[in-house]
Amino acid sequence: MGSREKILEAAAAMIAEDMTATLSVRAVAARAGVSTGSLRFHFPTQRALQDTLLARIYEHTFPDDPIRDRSLPARDRLVSCLRQVLAPAGVGEAARKAWEQAYRTFIAPDPTEQVRAAYLAHEREAARRVEYWLSALAAEGALPQGDYAPKVRFLLTVLNGLSVERALPADGSLLKAETETLYMAVDHVLGTG
Repeated sequence: MGSREKILEAAAAMIAEDMTATLSVRAVAARAGVSTGSLRFHFPTQRALQDTLLARIYEHTFPDDPIRDRSLPARDRLVSCLRQVLAPAGVGEAARKAWEQAYRTFIAPDPTEQVRAAYLAHEREAARRVEYWLSALAAEGALPQGDYAPKVRFLLTVLNGLSVERALPADGSLLKAETETLYMAVDHVLGTG
């Protein structure tokens, strides 16, 4: 196995052991048994290492991820990906039950360190997934390279709002309103709206 693969394997093992792990250059290089210079040769920035690792994880976990279907425009692919996040919560009674569970788990109890850590781990995973989609679009030129954190936060806030709407009584077509909102958010993030 080459040093690039050793580095990716070490980083993946670190994440598997602790989803909150920080992939520092020194820690990953030590775990991989390579020099920091070798790591920097293959991954000039910590961001490059994280992006490559996330791409590999998501390709394995979500082989049919719509973000890779280049036969569709970037905005349609990103909307499809965001719909995947909303789908498990369901609509109506299912969405209400999901929000009840979230309330009982994260809001009702005292914000102990354990509750805070569980919630933040959940949020980090959601952010990583959205960041992966944005970096995939940036790699093909549909989005400028850069700091995606504000765009990720914005999209996650939109998704949270839509998931609450799914739990509330609706007047009119929830699907139509949700679709319009998702496209407006995606157009804003891609700079096309």
